[in-house]
Parts: sequence; structure tokens; C-alpha cells
Amino acid sequence: MIRLSNEKLTVSIAEKGAEIQSILRNDTNLEYMWSGNPDFWGKKSPVLFPIVGGLLGNKYTYNGNEYTLGRHGFARDMNFVVTEQGPDSVLFSLIDNEDTLKVYPFHFIFSIRYVLEENTLSVTYHVKNTGDDSMYFSVGAHPAFRVPLAEGSSFTDYYLEFNQPENAGKWPLSAGGQIETTPVPFLQNTNKLPLHKPLFYEDALVFKNLASNKISIKSDLTIYGLTVQFDGFPYMGIWSAKDADFVCIEPWCGIADAVNANGQLSDKEGMNALHPGQLFDRTWSVTVY
Repeated sequence: MIRLSNEKLTVSIAEKGAEIQSILRNDTNLEYMWSGNPDFWGKKSPVLFPIVGGLLGNKYTYNGNEYTLGRHGFARDMNFVVTEQGPDSVLFSLIDNEDTLKVYPFHFIFSIRYVLEENTLSVTYHVKNTGDDSMYFSVGAHPAFRVPLAEGSSFTDYYLEFNQPENAGKWPLSAGGQIETTPVPFLQNTNKLPLHKPLFYEDALVFKNLASNKISIKSDLTIYGLTVQFDGFPYMGIWSAKDADFVCIEPWCGIADAVNANGQLSDKEGMNALHPGQLFDRTWSVTVY
């Protein structure tokens, strides 16, 4: 376990999956991350790479060859190597290997940099194509935050606040986890979404190209909350396991296959293409208060 700390926060990150385990406020001992209770969902903040969501039939085709790749890819289950570390920052790296090449035929270095500054944790994804061919990938975040945060409050005392008024439909997910072809009207000239557990009974709320670049978890009953900022992420998932006490705010550069996907990796919606030697960077952050 790697720990970053400053006067305000202590952050713990596991080398497996380079996954955030804890964001703890030092003055109040308040924990902002979900506990990881496996009765509901045993993860806390998995990274999604080299795909986001599920492929149709868990398969894709590239250069005439078919590959099998599970939901959200493999990075979340692999051990990263710490390649840089300081008191308030750390860089984790994952390099392609025999196992990854069996399911994903690209050479890469995928790194995640965590930087703690005041009461904000910044997370930067670095992807480098180290191969000789163009590389196709998606990347995304899946952090689960505790709701309720404050003692004496309940899940329904909280709401999501967008920093811009939204007129956005949600994209339904099929039983197999694929994106349907037509959105359903959802956010209508509002920047506020009250939380209640049945909101997630039909899986995640999936949005494309929100006007906002910040989403906050707030309650009128407490001063405690948080804000996720996600510039440059065109897709957003908001999710909780059934009846669990957490909400995931998930900035994505990528999205699950559509129900009518043709299976060709290069045609898949949300894929990012990197030429040999090219770099890709995206940063999201969470500010707690």
C-alpha cells in the first residue's frame, strides 16, 4: 500500500490495479471512499483500461483476428510498478506483457500519476504507444464515494450538483451491458439530481458530452461533500450497486459497445487512436470538504 499525505488528507493506494483505497481527512478522520464491502461491490476505485464497459459478447476483432476481453479491461486486476514516489505524489506504471498481448495485441506503457495538493487528489492517466502500429484504447475512472458521508444523515439527504445546467438524456444499458441506440430524456434544464437508491436499479446512468466539467456530492444537512472535475472526458457514468451506500462518479474516455456494434476495434465508439511513439494524457480530480 502506498500512502500520500499532507496537512489535510491521507490517501492510500494499492499497487494492485493502482487503485485508490482511502481518502481520509486528517482533522476529522472522515473517510470519503466506499468501504469495498463485497456483499455489494468489492472494489473501491478500479481503473478502466484498455476498454471502458463491456464488449458485445466480450469479443472484438482487430486485423482479422478475434480476441476476448472482459468488462472494463485488465488493468484493474494487474499489479502496477511504482516508478516515482514522493510524500505527496506517486507514479504507477503497467507495461504490456505476454498475458496482455494474448487479449490486446498492442505494446504500451500505461501510467497513473496521483498528486495530493491541499484537499484535492489529482489523477492523471498517461498512455504511450511503444509499438510499431497504431494503438486503439479507452480509459476511464470508477471511484466509489461514501454516501452518506456524515453521521446522522441518510442516502436520500444527498444530491448530485452539476456545475452547468444540463439538458441530457441518459443512454440505457441492455441486459448484457451494451448501450442502446437511443437516449431517454433525463436531465431537463437542471443542475441537480436528488439521490435515491432505485435510481440505479437499472444499472448506471450513462451520459455523453455533458455541458458540465464538475459534479459534486452535497447535502443541505452537512458541510461535508466532494467535487469531481473531469475536463476532456466526453462520457460520464454514475452508478451504485443495488441498495449500497456509495455513488460512483466515473469520467470516461470511452464507452461500452452499442447493442449494434460491429465488433471491429477500430470502429468502436470512444476508442482513442495513438500513432507509434505518441502520448495521451487525461486528468480528473476529486476535492473533498
